[in-house]
Amino acid sequence: MHELGIVKHVIAQAEKTAEENGAERVLKLTLEIGEVSSIVPSYFTDCFEWAKKKTRLMRDTELEMIILKAVSYCTKCKNTYKTTEHAKICPYCKSAETYLVTGNEMTIKDMVIE
Repeated sequence: MHELGIVKHVIAQAEKTAEENGAERVLKLTLEIGEVSSIVPSYFTDCFEWAKKKTRLMRDTELEMIILKAVSYCTKCKNTYKTTEHAKICPYCKSAETYLVTGNEMTIKDMVIE
């Protein structure tokens, strides 16, 4: 389960940012997670709930996750398509000359601090 390592990194970044802004606590943390990022949202939530209890600023933090759809682009026909339905083969021209545009990221989108 690699989610725990990612959670620890996210918490460290969030606490650092909160401290730099003079916060006493983080009320809410919003993350954007790509649907093909290899992060399992339920595992991530479980790890986050466990790890936040060991922090100074995030013990009561509400976690919100926004799941971003995986979209690929075909360089041959210039179309985009939903990656999870068609993988690396373009459904329009059947080319394998494609790349992932969104869906593999994990970013801190927003924090509410007090």
